[in-house]
Amino acid sequence: MLNIAIDGPSGAGKSTVAKIIAKKLGILYIDTGAMYRAVALKALDNNILPTDEKSVVPILKTTAVTLKHIGDTQHIFLDGVDVSDRIREHVVSKAASDISKIPAVRLKLVDLQREIASKNSVIMDGRDIGSYVLPNANKKFYLTASAEVRAKRRFEELIQKGQSVDFNTIYNDIIDRDKNDMTRSFAPLVQTEDAILIDSSNFSIEETTETILAFIKQ
Repeated sequence: MLNIAIDGPSGAGKSTVAKIIAKKLGILYIDTGAMYRAVALKALDNNILPTDEKSVVPILKTTAVTLKHIGDTQHIFLDGVDVSDRIREHVVSKAASDISKIPAVRLKLVDLQREIASKNSVIMDGRDIGSYVLPNANKKFYLTASAEVRAKRRFEELIQKGQSVDFNTIYNDIIDRDKNDMTRSFAPLVQTEDAILIDSSNFSIEETTETILAFIKQ
């Protein structure tokens, strides 16, 4: 059984790299960020502020988040409905950062993530995989890049999807999200002592992937 953890800030390329590695190694990719986005989407759809813990907690009991592979693509389902496209909207990204601060949300999703990892060889990316979700992972990585580079990547990604976005708004949101992720009281974003640091600021996705794969194969 092989468990690989990739942590790091928003926009560092964690999900893209993890998906490629999962395919190359023939293991399961678990998109933890998508799970938090799904819960955030449920809150937004119910006109609940993602920061309103008292209103968020009650809806968790009736919230089902599942991952399914359709062809080569992983889809995320919220209460039986495929929300893979909706959770990628910019407003959901910010809401996911807010809702992930709520301990009850993290506990619900972490239980699900650990259950999957106990039964399968997986690669999982997020903010607290190596430090909290899978502290005994075989390989741990901390993937980062400068805020400017991450904002540019996110901006170009959203433009390609036809969304109308402002670069400065995205840059400021990334700065805010970094602060949120690193300072939250429960399972904050940290680089663990046994995690290998990879700065992808000047790397292509291919170069980043090959660098991580070389460490995995050591």
